[in-house]
Amino acid sequence: MQLTPCFRTATQSDAARVTLVYLTSRKTFVSFAPIAHSDEAVYSWIRDILIPTGRVTVVEQAGKIVGMMALSVDESNEAIGWIDHLYLLPEAVGHRIGTALLNRAKSELGPSIRLYTFQANVGARRFYERHGFKAIQYGNGSSNEEHCPDVLYEWSC
Repeated sequence: MQLTPCFRTATQSDAARVTLVYLTSRKTFVSFAPIAHSDEAVYSWIRDILIPTGRVTVVEQAGKIVGMMALSVDESNEAIGWIDHLYLLPEAVGHRIGTALLNRAKSELGPSIRLYTFQANVGARRFYERHGFKAIQYGNGSSNEEHCPDVLYEWSC
């Protein structure tokens, strides 16, 4: 049994397993924020749009994908990197996998990284704050699909 997580770039063949991580994590940890699309639409988006960007990392443990992270760079300001998505299966939380993903993002994106999370996602907020992210803006939810209040975080070294 593989105990050490393996990090690699997601491939098209990972789409179903990445979707499972995304949906399971969202439904478990962010149940207050309804997913705006059907499970099938989420799968199509992950397979046809998210993974082809080449900026999706998956985490495998014992042959199972237990986490995923999607990164991007602000096209209008390339000095700002974004963590667009970071999700773990519930059983992977608390094993430093999220920390390892954050460290990969910091290494890849550089000194200025932003991300959004929901204000009510207390666990995620504590996690990001513990890793040096600072809240820089609070939103009322009008700019996200879930219509839930959010918070913009930024990390800079």
